[in-house]
Amino acid sequence: MSPSGAGACPRARLSDALARLDPDAGPAQGLARLVHEGLDEAPLPAQGHTLLRWQLLCAVAEHDLSLAKLVEGHLDALAVQAEVAPGAQRPVGSTWGMWASEAPGGRTCFEAVAADEVRLNGRKAWCSGAAQLSHGLLTAWSADGTKPQLVRVAMAQPGVWVSDAAWQAVGMAASASGDITFQDAVGHRVGDAGAYLQRPGFWQGGAGIAACWHGGALALANTLRRAIAEAPSEQRSAFRMAALGRVDVALQSTAALLREAARWIDEHPARDASALALRVRLCAERSATLVLDEAGRALGATPFCRDRRFARMAADLPVYLRQSHAERDLAALGERTAAAEGAPWSL
Repeated sequence: MSPSGAGACPRARLSDALARLDPDAGPAQGLARLVHEGLDEAPLPAQGHTLLRWQLLCAVAEHDLSLAKLVEGHLDALAVQAEVAPGAQRPVGSTWGMWASEAPGGRTCFEAVAADEVRLNGRKAWCSGAAQLSHGLLTAWSADGTKPQLVRVAMAQPGVWVSDAAWQAVGMAASASGDITFQDAVGHRVGDAGAYLQRPGFWQGGAGIAACWHGGALALANTLRRAIAEAPSEQRSAFRMAALGRVDVALQSTAALLREAARWIDEHPARDASALALRVRLCAERSATLVLDEAGRALGATPFCRDRRFARMAADLPVYLRQSHAERDLAALGERTAAAEGAPWSL
């Protein structure tokens, strides 16, 4: 399978598949089910249908953020390989993680064996779904440590151990973001050293995570909207209406920026999308935080205590949002804005 066809994964078919997933099964089983049905065949970024790709991510996130975390990683791993190693095949039915975080005190290193084959040693942290996915695409380092090398690895082999002992979060608990320890595990290099960070798709994919955050915010916002729409007229207070109005402004702003960003990426597939990605991520983070706050203030404790789906989404979303680097990302955007030419804010 190849994630290339714009019509390969229609939104209606995805919605139907999500509705049929077993709510008591884990997100890895959900991803495997979607892959089995061919619903992971999303358009690649910057190929003319980036908005559709993000709409699919948003729909999955609105359904389940832990599932979205695995789906986003799976699709990103496929997109990265399509970009740096076009024509590469993957095993039928395989499920992939994209693991590129570099935690302090832990690093995965590789030693070349023959052709593209390597031996992996060390530790990789923040690996969502590692215990249940069939394959991973990860960054590893050679002895000189100059540039990260992408390596694909089959998880079901000797020399690969996954531990979730360090993962204590209540939110996003189902994403099972464990640590992997490698001891002479077999891997294969993908692309050239440094390709992961140098490719245009790095920031294009980073922008797509904002669609997941937006989807989580939509789930909470729709609970608020339904509660107001279904309430007797005497319970439709100005306070609740004002909360819904603030939510509407925030989500409409993020949706408009996501649509604009997707269009720009499709029109400029080889351009640096870093400023755009930072902007859309920060906007999505801000609006999602506002939605969580406004929904809680307007609805009180009831949905947190009696609505299982709302409660889980409210616990998951703040953890997922911390994939943002907060002030570091704001400073990075400010640096790019200061260097920009022309009038970046004019209509």
